[in-house]
Amino acid sequence: MENRRFGPGGGRTPGGIGRFAPVVKPKDLKGTMRRLWKYFGRERSMFTIIFVLLFISTIIGLIVPYLIGKAVDAMSLEKIGVDFVSLKIVVITLVIAYIADSFINLVQGWLMAGVSQRIVKNLRSTLFEKLQKLPVSFFDMRTHGDLMSRLSNDIDNVSSTISQSTTQLMSNVIMITGSLVMMLVRSPLLTLASVITIPMVFGLTKTIAKKTKPLFKEQQVALGKLNGQIEETISGIQVVKAFNHEAKVIEEFEETNSQLRKVGIRAQILSGYIMPLMNVINNIGFAAVAAVGGALAVRNMITIGVIASFLSYSRQFSRPLNEVASIFNTLQSAIAGAERVFEILDEKEEDKDVEGAEAMDKLKGHVVFDNVDFGYREDVPILKNISFEAKPGTNIALVGPTGAGKTTVVNLLTRFYDVTGGKILIDGQDIRNYTRDSLRRCFGIVLQDTYLFSGTVRENIKYGRLDATDEEMEKAAAMANADIFIRRLPKGYDTILTESGSNLSQGQRQLLAIARAILSDPPILILDEATSSVDTRTELHIQEAMLKLMEGRTSFIIAHRLSTIRDADTIMVIDNGQIMERGNHEELIKNQGKYHDMYFSQFKNLGVEEI
Repeated sequence: MENRRFGPGGGRTPGGIGRFAPVVKPKDLKGTMRRLWKYFGRERSMFTIIFVLLFISTIIGLIVPYLIGKAVDAMSLEKIGVDFVSLKIVVITLVIAYIADSFINLVQGWLMAGVSQRIVKNLRSTLFEKLQKLPVSFFDMRTHGDLMSRLSNDIDNVSSTISQSTTQLMSNVIMITGSLVMMLVRSPLLTLASVITIPMVFGLTKTIAKKTKPLFKEQQVALGKLNGQIEETISGIQVVKAFNHEAKVIEEFEETNSQLRKVGIRAQILSGYIMPLMNVINNIGFAAVAAVGGALAVRNMITIGVIASFLSYSRQFSRPLNEVASIFNTLQSAIAGAERVFEILDEKEEDKDVEGAEAMDKLKGHVVFDNVDFGYREDVPILKNISFEAKPGTNIALVGPTGAGKTTVVNLLTRFYDVTGGKILIDGQDIRNYTRDSLRRCFGIVLQDTYLFSGTVRENIKYGRLDATDEEMEKAAAMANADIFIRRLPKGYDTILTESGSNLSQGQRQLLAIARAILSDPPILILDEATSSVDTRTELHIQEAMLKLMEGRTSFIIAHRLSTIRDADTIMVIDNGQIMERGNHEELIKNQGKYHDMYFSQFKNLGVEEI
């Protein structure tokens, strides 16, 4: 009966650190608990059943020591003979109690597992759904690793810890109260002997926790540093090998690993003192009960059975006291994790569509920027008084130095951000008067860093239009010059792509992105440095595919490699958030301005005097 009160994991908190793990205290305990209850409240009926079973199980735990005392008294040598009738009744009752308790614990654990997993599912689904509704600016300001940690680790910790700790806390409260009442009923003097060790227990816990808490914090810091080194080394393994720095990274890893080992040893050894010392204190309590009980038994004030039951009650009384502090700390850490989840849920979502917003239909692709101003921060303007017109089917190239505002232009066009001044018109209508989903369906985007999802080649191309047939998908791939290399893959269109398509070359990934854009059949196309990361031969294949893609579409092309945009209808040179020059290639070369200098600077090492 002793170990069953510890619950899953033998009473240890997640991670095995126990009650001395560093506690991250919540900022608003009551407020967070109220919000959590909305999720736990959905399982109110199951929690009621679980708590009833828990109460019954705890009551059984309180009855067992009493029955053991009765069994001892039934075999007392003071009597003429053993009371076999009473002993038989007690033994049968004990067997039934143990069987019932085991069955109740089994059912309770099964129910709690279901409750915990449903809460995890609901909370994680809510958070994931929220992430889809947040603006791009939110993700620009946060690390992806932190968001993933909140979505996985924090939610798991919240659900498992609170669901388990809540039942353990209730069980311990009932056990402490019930044990104290049973001890007082049987013998107030022995009760006093049993509780005399309580101040010693709390004093020991407080002293060791005070010393181990900073050690565990230091251990977590070292562990975080070690994980960072591992992630950087694996991600940059090609760079490590290229510069022959294997020995250097091994040395740095060993240094951090040794630091983690040293602080871990100190923390674990010091926290390991608690159980031996706790056993000493508990044994002192048992000795006190035995001494006082023996003195009372000699005076015929109590029976030997009472002493036997008291020893069990004192153990049931002291152990939950030790666990309460641990559970409280664990609950605080879990609630702090819940606050991290709720911080995301409280973030402002993308502004809703204006009342009466229209869905785009049969778009021509006539784009006008009318005195547009924008800044990611109010005090730092990025675009200033940007005005231009892109007629349907024309190609607009945006060139300029890094950070000039080229990508910001297309971010405003797709409403990843909204303008802070002026307006953007498509087919004569302010884009803010269109619904966001219909607006974004009108764009096909091919980026420099092509993102491919884990799955088959077929699924990645169909991401452009989920209801496309296989015939339409393969036709799009052929137009993008991707069909030939796809059919050479081990399983053709059913080849599984690894993370971000790392089992393909950069050029192949770009061709798949172009095929995806072709399949979506957008009236407006955005090409952001689509050929900057490939070799010249691959660039020709990509350019040929891009020309097919741009036919009849309004296209915005961001490029550093100026040879790729010579044929654009209009080239705009953007610098310091302003349009410095505009015109076609020949006009800008004749002007001998910024574009002229940028263009010829890319060929000066080739000895080209006129292009």
